[in-house]
Amino acid sequence: MRDAAGTLEACLDSLASQTLADHEVIAVDDGSRDASGEVLRARAGRDRRLRVASTPPRGLVGALRLALAEARAPLVARLDADDVAARERLALQAERLERDRAVDVLGGRVALAAAPGKRPGEGMRAYVEWQNRLLDHEDMWRDRFVESPLVHPSVAMRTETLRRLGWRAFDGPEDYDLWLRAFDAGMRFAKLAETVVEWRDSPTRLTRTDPRYAPSRFLALKLETLRRGLLSGGREVVLWGAGPVGKAWSRALRAGGHEVRAFVEVDPRKVGGRIHGVAVVAVSEAAGLRGPLHLAAVGQRGARERIRAEAARLGLADGEDLVAVA
Repeated sequence: MRDAAGTLEACLDSLASQTLADHEVIAVDDGSRDASGEVLRARAGRDRRLRVASTPPRGLVGALRLALAEARAPLVARLDADDVAARERLALQAERLERDRAVDVLGGRVALAAAPGKRPGEGMRAYVEWQNRLLDHEDMWRDRFVESPLVHPSVAMRTETLRRLGWRAFDGPEDYDLWLRAFDAGMRFAKLAETVVEWRDSPTRLTRTDPRYAPSRFLALKLETLRRGLLSGGREVVLWGAGPVGKAWSRALRAGGHEVRAFVEVDPRKVGGRIHGVAVVAVSEAAGLRGPLHLAAVGQRGARERIRAEAARLGLADGEDLVAVA
């Protein structure tokens, strides 16, 4: 946390009142200039479960790494200083991780809240509704290149597992990168049906203000991950969708040296044309485009499901021949 005095008390109250009383809170004050440090020290004086680490400003990844290095428990959970944990959050996640050794990364549903006097943005509301529907590993794995299938402050993991993965410091979203590398490592994901965090949306949130979380950085990370796997060896691509999402992927793929064989479109007005010099073909012609990776590059509600249904009818295997992206 940094300069979080306005929300810190509510966050700490939610942790102090956890039904799992046997826990420890490691609070990293990353160079705050407001009263955050004083709030933390006063609270730590009253509750021995709170340990405070104060550092010069190093950024989020540095703070996360320090907190993880200080952790002494076998399980760790993440929370931001402007969020509020449900009272049973730690108990629910600890019980699941202790009972189910097959789960490596455990999230939970979140409730979106806005800053006082504000309303959450439409895009954020749509994202929360989408990720709240992804409860099991298969659903999250299948949509891993659409967006981050987990809200980072809702996640709990075994400490040893998270230390093996770690957060990568780079010019992009560190949480989404963590999940993509965990999927690549064969880790199993799950999400509790219960709401575990009230996730605060505000104009100053890093996801809104930091260029590392810009859409272009997410796209670059998705492409980097695909090139380690399904797009390795310079594999060609077929793009389903000739709208803004498909065109953005076309530009990124071509810049990365991947040939786009064709665009597939359901809109008859677009079929027969060319985009970025590439032919736009009808769905019926997609079955003959074997070998390239098919990317369902659409953003409209319900469009990915329709493409998956058409691709399955044509014999394209979801996850091998076809991947949904956004």
